[in-house]
Amino acid sequence: MASASGSQPPALFSAARITTLFGSVLVALSSGTNYIYSAYAPQLGARLHVSHTQLNVIGLAGNVGVYSSGPVWGRIVDAKGPRIPLIGAFICLLLGYFGIRRIFDNGADPTISFVSLAVLIICSFMTGLGGNAGLAAAVNTTAKSFPDTARATTTGLVLSGFGLSAFYFSAIAHTAFPGDTSAFLLVLSLGTAIPMLVGLLIVRPVPMPSKQSIDGMEGGYSNAGYSHVPDAPHSNVFLGENGSHTALLGHGPALHEQESSVATTYHVPQASNAVEMSPSRDSLDRRHSHSSAPRRSFSRAGRLLDGSPNIYGKRLWLTPDFYVIFAIMALLSGTGIMYINNVGSISQALYAKGNPSYDELEASRWQATQVSILSVGNCAGRILIGIISDFARVRLHLPRAYCLCIVSTLFIISQIAAINVYDVAYLWRASGLLGVAYGSLFGICPTIIIEWFGLAHLSENWGYASLSPLVGGNLFSLMFGRNLDAHAPSDDTHSLLQARELPSTHQCFDGRECYVTSLNITIAACTFALALSAYAGWRDQQKGREALTAAVKNRTNEVVWEEEDEE
Repeated sequence: MASASGSQPPALFSAARITTLFGSVLVALSSGTNYIYSAYAPQLGARLHVSHTQLNVIGLAGNVGVYSSGPVWGRIVDAKGPRIPLIGAFICLLLGYFGIRRIFDNGADPTISFVSLAVLIICSFMTGLGGNAGLAAAVNTTAKSFPDTARATTTGLVLSGFGLSAFYFSAIAHTAFPGDTSAFLLVLSLGTAIPMLVGLLIVRPVPMPSKQSIDGMEGGYSNAGYSHVPDAPHSNVFLGENGSHTALLGHGPALHEQESSVATTYHVPQASNAVEMSPSRDSLDRRHSHSSAPRRSFSRAGRLLDGSPNIYGKRLWLTPDFYVIFAIMALLSGTGIMYINNVGSISQALYAKGNPSYDELEASRWQATQVSILSVGNCAGRILIGIISDFARVRLHLPRAYCLCIVSTLFIISQIAAINVYDVAYLWRASGLLGVAYGSLFGICPTIIIEWFGLAHLSENWGYASLSPLVGGNLFSLMFGRNLDAHAPSDDTHSLLQARELPSTHQCFDGRECYVTSLNITIAACTFALALSAYAGWRDQQKGREALTAAVKNRTNEVVWEEEDEE
């Protein structure tokens, strides 16, 4: 496919394509700073005299900015490209973190005013809004700039950068400005905004290489290995010939051996959506030449001509499978968000419990350690779940939805590990497990969204599915904050806190007793998510078998036109 100017598009490993990839990784690396909130939240609470519940509301505002803006940014980047989201990301990240820093520097005495608290919430919301805008632009542009054969690797690289964002900024700030929260916020303000301007110059879709453009773009959105058939009314649709498989967001669907045995060779012209109902003699010749290959037609609404699903909009909200994945994500991501937003307070509580003389600088180092471990685990989880899901799909012939059982189990183990930590020196185990589980969740779910509902409206569908963390995140985080506030020191212990030079009377420093009740509740929630995950895998497998049976039956009942032998 030639470009608009008539010249051939750049090669796969051309400078233009590599530059776009580099810019996308840089933008993604600057977009995931929402996970770093717990690295400065306790210091924010101590200086501004806000409670744990208020701190969780501030942190949740950032998550609301991320997840509520998904459908909006998705539509914009699908229709207009990356420029508008990148401009929005620059403005939101710069103003958001700069506003938080300004309020932190001004301080509060004796308590924070309602206006200042409201501004903090708005600024936190803007950081989430900007981060999601940058990620949407980076992933979408990368997916459109690389053919099917390289799309999984390149988009996975971009998402890995997003997962490492918290580690990257935490390492910079605590190496260059240890214990200086104001400088940390300044690094976040400038370090997240400036890369968006760089991305504005170099992140742009690059046309596909000519051969891959035809194979990957015009026919690459099918899913020949797709085994899930949503319930829908019938309408006649022919399956088209397609040998390519889209692998967006890190995982490409693989052919099931039995499914591939009934693959069609019926040809649908790429230049038109019309289906040839009265075949010409040339068409008969082509069919006759491929008579050894099986053929089928398939009748389902909500599917494209090539047989891949195409469910979106109102139909998405009427599909039971959407609510299954929505509930699983709400329970698991809510657990993850609760831990990520409060791991700083957890580490402070454990450190204070085991140290009679409280060193605030040392406590901040433990906070930074947990944030870094979470970030690395997040990145590793996104990579590992792709390898595991590919193995389950290709080697074991199991639906990828079964991988949600692995993810749910990791969440349960992480919460059990956190309950059994009595010393901050061992908190890294729970943080690492939680990071891997959280990254795995957001690594596998986009792939399941593609398999269940199709690629054509991925950004929109994923945006709606991404509303689920708002439910779980708000519920569990507010519960955690109220639990911490309930264990905050009373007035009778105020003098003891001052003697130990603890940073704030609003914080709980009684170790695991500050939060163990909340973790017991999240274990129950993740166990329920595990049951839903098992159901989702079983349901997907049953529908795959039904689709295979229907395809075989349809093939045996199909009328094959053959040219009579001429003598």
